[in-house]
Amino acid sequence: MTLRVGVIGAGYWGPNLVRNLSEAPGAEPVAVADLSEERLERLRKRFPAVRMTTDHHELLDDKKVDAICIATPVGTHRKIAEEAFAAGKHVFVEKPLAGTVADAEAIVRAAEHAGKTLMVGHTFVYNPAVVQVKEILQADGIGRIHYIDSQRVNLGLHQFDINVLWDLGPHDISITLYWLDEEPSWVQCMGACYVQPNIEDVVFLMIGFPSGAIAHAHLSWLAPSKLRTMTVIGSRKMVVYDDVQTVEKVKIYDQGVEKLSGEDLRRSYRAGDIHSPRIDVTEALQLEMRHFIDCIRDGTKPRSDGEVGLHVVRVLEAGMRSLRSGGARVAYLPEAVRA
Repeated sequence: MTLRVGVIGAGYWGPNLVRNLSEAPGAEPVAVADLSEERLERLRKRFPAVRMTTDHHELLDDKKVDAICIATPVGTHRKIAEEAFAAGKHVFVEKPLAGTVADAEAIVRAAEHAGKTLMVGHTFVYNPAVVQVKEILQADGIGRIHYIDSQRVNLGLHQFDINVLWDLGPHDISITLYWLDEEPSWVQCMGACYVQPNIEDVVFLMIGFPSGAIAHAHLSWLAPSKLRTMTVIGSRKMVVYDDVQTVEKVKIYDQGVEKLSGEDLRRSYRAGDIHSPRIDVTEALQLEMRHFIDCIRDGTKPRSDGEVGLHVVRVLEAGMRSLRSGGARVAYLPEAVRA
């Protein structure tokens, strides 16, 4: 049975969803909704067999549409997702799941009430290189994880409605939570607005975890070159994931420092081999769409389900609380929620 999918939103990411759905086995993009006739016309030229409309309710009312992909501004996610679940559709929501924790929780509740699949578009957790690092960590390949350091910077694209934390942060946060497989304890964030007032174009985000691991992310629209690197430091080895590289995206460094020993506390450093495993070259978004289809068919939980999306939004919201309080460390979950 072919899954018939409607896409709401034909801006930057919507056309990529349509393309990958058209290439994914077992799926067929049947309709796209967007308020802009111009965007729809551009998409119509590429996919003439796909129905175009400016009214997304046409997709929700169509009984032949099995699932909805939402690629609209984040402030609209809750309303459209709730409408889609009420119409009996499975739902894929682009990252972040919502603009507030309250809205994210509401979407998760709506999915549970409808008994339908909810998946969030954290594409990087389907990236073969990111999955490779996850497998290395799961196999205890580098020992106890001490910290993760990441850089996601470039010159632009400056957004006008959200800051760089909400724009780029979901990528590093979702990858970190996927690798560590635990929820944070605290969040700390500092940043500055250099190009636009009240919209941070550079932030430094820190996340602490119950295991003792710390994650740090440098996020910026104001940098001379594009960097997409994440370094994981373990007690025995170190791993570097560089998404900008076309080959050798993952490198494992057999390097480290042994415990201090002797009366004079001599340090013993180890500098061994560097290994780069072979990585699948399949597009992450294609793998993500296939996973969405499989989860609907099999009734299995998506890797980036609603709870994962909610955790990312909680980190973002905590980051904003810290940012607005001058960089103070804040609890991942407010005390009222913990209670």
